[in-house]
Amino acid sequence: MTADKTEFVPVSKTFNSQGLTLHYLDWGNDHLPPLILLHGIQDHARSWDGVAGLLRNHWHVIAVDLRGHGDSDWSPDGAYMAPYILLDLLELVDTLGFAKVTLIAHSFGGNAAARFSGLYPDRVSKLVLVDAMGPSQSAIDHWEELGAVKRTRDWLEKRRVARTKEKRIATVEEAAGRLRKGNPGLSAEQAFHLASHGVRAKDGSFVWKHDPVLGNFLPEDFAIHLAEFWQEVTAPTLTIWGGKSWTSNPATNGNADHFQNVVNVVFDNAGHWIHHDELVEFVVRVRQFLAE
Repeated sequence: MTADKTEFVPVSKTFNSQGLTLHYLDWGNDHLPPLILLHGIQDHARSWDGVAGLLRNHWHVIAVDLRGHGDSDWSPDGAYMAPYILLDLLELVDTLGFAKVTLIAHSFGGNAAARFSGLYPDRVSKLVLVDAMGPSQSAIDHWEELGAVKRTRDWLEKRRVARTKEKRIATVEEAAGRLRKGNPGLSAEQAFHLASHGVRAKDGSFVWKHDPVLGNFLPEDFAIHLAEFWQEVTAPTLTIWGGKSWTSNPATNGNADHFQNVVNVVFDNAGHWIHHDELVEFVVRVRQFLAE
């Protein structure tokens, strides 16, 4: 099931945060409890269309384009570390006047969602982290092996040229093919939907909407272990992990143990993008958790 088959079309809206105009999709039913969806790195709000379309009858669903992604402004100085995303989330919740929210966050978006839930526990009803517990241990080991000096030098060199080397794409179909190559669990229909909302036309071809500097992480980006935030979360928490993901299972690596009230679910046949690989089953499990 994809959002292209959903009759309701979400309304595009914006809010201001730290001098940036940021975009979000409002799926209607504003009389219902608010639910905010946060995507991962180099993704966009339309990545949640399938999930939002299946949840909107019970929730006031808001899907956000994080800064530098989708139809939101790029940060002029490339300020994309997690605390900046957290600032934007706080601004969104306050702008919309939500006293309390439910958060569902994928991958990098989970960093901000978890921090917010730990910093403002009285403002979060429930938290769902979708393969969103940080980099794998092998990635961390590799960074430590490289060391801060080499990683910082590499970051500087990549950062200086990132925006001068936009990847040109001939067609939306080509963009969809690139997405499927990186995420083999995507169907052709899903990949085309994501690609059509993830690129923009430029000089006779297409480029990705997201800022090219995204994904070039500083050594400091993951210097703080989020356990200090996780242990402050009082909201019931659901961690969802894909058995074919490149990350590690929070139920077995010790990360889930830091939460006060946590349920862990594994989708054995899903990869990192569980909400695409197992959409219907994913929504069924999320609905069950939110209704408990």
